Amino acid sequence: GMAVRQQVQKKKFSHTKPHTENKNFISFHVTAPTMTFNLRKVELTPLEQRKLTFDSHAMVTELESSGFEKRQAELIVSALVTLTTANIDIVYKDMVTKAHQEIAVQQLVAHLDAIRKDMVILEKSEFANLRSENTKMKRELEQLRNRVQEESQKVRVETKLDINLESSRISDMFAEQEKKLMEATTDFHHKKADLEHDNMEINKKMDLQVASLKTVLESLKLETIRYLAATVFSCLAIALGVYRLWR
Repeated sequence: GMAVRQQVQKKKFSHTKPHTENKNFISFHVTAPTMTFNLRKVELTPLEQRKLTFDSHAMVTELESSGFEKRQAELIVSALVTLTTANIDIVYKDMVTKAHQEIAVQQLVAHLDAIRKDMVILEKSEFANLRSENTKMKRELEQLRNRVQEESQKVRVETKLDINLESSRISDMFAEQEKKLMEATTDFHHKKADLEHDNMEINKKMDLQVASLKTVLESLKLETIRYLAATVFSCLAIALGVYRLWR
């Protein structure tokens, strides 16, 4: 009887320590973060309606038949009931009931419906805004295109006018240059003719002067020859006279 009593006391003390650890574990679950959407709390099964997994009276009777006193047997059974209740509380806290699950699903569906409605409203408003912005952009693009076409037409006309003016100015300049060139060519031909005439006159004068010089040279040559002949004859006559006188 003493051995059985010691074993029961060991079981009692061995169950008290896990019970303390379970209390800490329960406090950890209490501080867990909640969900982002609100859930309606569902009451779990009350403590007095929960069924134990063993018969406490039969357990007390069995302990008394094993040699325990009635008070000791009741204390042991009370400790077992406390441990069992704590374990059941832990299990109930970690589990979800069917009613709780259905309510959570309904709340989630309602939340999704609200989100879907908000998305539809937002999509419609955004689509309307986009359509108005698109219309505004089309109008602005049309105005910009018309303005660009007008500016392009204006620039084209101004460029064409400038090209025509520049072409006429260049044509006038070429005509004036051609006229000046013709005048210069005519003057050149006139001057060339005058120069040729002057050259011919100069050549004629030079020919006449050369002919006159030739005539003068010929006459001078004849006179020189005559003078030399007279001089030679005079010298011979003088020489003959001297020779005769000498003899």
